[in-house]
Amino acid sequence: MNIRIFENEEDLNATGAGVISSLLQTKPRAVLGLATGSSPVGIYKSLIALYQKGLVSFAQASSFNLDEYVGLPVEHRESYRSFMNEQLFSHIDIDLARTHVPDGLASDLEQECVSYEQRIDDRGPVDLQLLGIGHNGHIGFNEPGTELTGRTHVVDLKEETRKANARFFNSIDEVPTQAITMGVGTILKAKQILLVARGEEKAEIIREAFMGPITTQCPASLLQCHPNVVVLLDRAAGRLVK
Repeated sequence: MNIRIFENEEDLNATGAGVISSLLQTKPRAVLGLATGSSPVGIYKSLIALYQKGLVSFAQASSFNLDEYVGLPVEHRESYRSFMNEQLFSHIDIDLARTHVPDGLASDLEQECVSYEQRIDDRGPVDLQLLGIGHNGHIGFNEPGTELTGRTHVVDLKEETRKANARFFNSIDEVPTQAITMGVGTILKAKQILLVARGEEKAEIIREAFMGPITTQCPASLLQCHPNVVVLLDRAAGRLVK
């Protein structure tokens, strides 16, 4: 595991974008696993800047997003499809037909999970999976528990996760109670994992995830089992890392 701590956001974002752009330059048809939330936004902006300078192309790449809320229309401003379109896809040359986000409005959610996992298997393996980390150690929407689901599945969101995401909605009452997420097993099948965390409030969970025991009570700790993980932290998030 390669943990890097940065003194400024610009260097962190440039490094993250550099990892992804280097992959695309050597493998134009790369399969990217993408994430939403505040952690990857700066990296997406840096990727857009590289694309605008003609230094990277997404024209042959494909992508699979980690998760999506259940019950939000695609056009809802907080759906993860809307997020990806706004933060990345609309600004680069990726073919939208090769960008995949779980369908949170599917009439049969269980079948959507099976179908999404199959699409990943057919196209994959994922070459690089981008991750953030929740305050309770969740990756994707894989919440702490006595056991974890390996493949794509429907999850009931814990109250603390809904509260953490309520800042994006008018109130916590608007935050969905369920989501579709890649399972931990699906995430761990990626050839490389790039995890990004920022801010003082992530320092404790970063220490627990990467310096503590491997446990399903902290899903991110299972990343210690992966042979190729890069962790990018700002100084505040990395303050407890030795």
